[in-house]
Amino acid sequence: MNIAPAPTDAPRYPHDLAGWMRYFRLVELPVLRRTAANLEDLRDMEDDVDARMIADVVSADPLMTLKLLAYSATVHRERRTTDVETAREAVVLIGITPFFRTFGPQPTIEEHLHGQPEARAGLTAVLRRARRAARFAMAFAAHRGDHDAPVIHEAALLHDFAEMLLWLHAPELALQIQQRQRQDPTLRSNTVQRELLGVTLAEIQHALMVDWHLPELLIRITDDSHAEASQVRNVLLAIRIARHTSQGWDNPAIPDDVTDISHLLNLGPEPTLSLLHDIER
Repeated sequence: MNIAPAPTDAPRYPHDLAGWMRYFRLVELPVLRRTAANLEDLRDMEDDVDARMIADVVSADPLMTLKLLAYSATVHRERRTTDVETAREAVVLIGITPFFRTFGPQPTIEEHLHGQPEARAGLTAVLRRARRAARFAMAFAAHRGDHDAPVIHEAALLHDFAEMLLWLHAPELALQIQQRQRQDPTLRSNTVQRELLGVTLAEIQHALMVDWHLPELLIRITDDSHAEASQVRNVLLAIRIARHTSQGWDNPAIPDDVTDISHLLNLGPEPTLSLLHDIER
């Protein structure tokens, strides 16, 4: 029996944490097309732009937020005594003109995944969920009177950035994970990730956040192993409700989500459900 040789151009991916760290350190971070366009619009009126205007554009895009925070961690690091924790603080630290000089016209997700509709669809779903989760997380934090609400917003926005990187730079593996879990809904994410990647996405993400010197508070809030902390629970519940309501409000898991969110916010279930609908409007 003749066995055809494996194609020599098949992608070869890492299979341990160190390998994935090296791999993702080298990749480009494209952003949403509208983010790139909006930044170019601001560049054209640079003299009239302030940090808030840039931060508003950046904070609507998880990948641009990640890119900015990772870069800002390298700016004057040896002279700083505190972390730069938000996109707005990062722009203030860098300065308007240096920001535009550092971040020229941005590569886009749409260009990067051109001709890969399944990968684009997978990444789009993660990005949409991240933005919805960030909106819920911010509203929960504001209701709780949490002074770190902007960081909580970013923690929800970036909570699944390793999955975004996988869709961008190893889409074949991201599709395999997606297909395996669709075939077997009881299959745990960590199990299939460890089988196909040699490590979990959460482990890759935590290691990258530390390696890129992202803010300690952001790293802590994004770490699911500290789920008993109110800020972490704020983020996790926002992600849960964003995921469970992605196709509407008839998911059978939603009543449990509402109960848990009501405990976080110290509200009754009915006012909590009303608040959730208000946030989504």
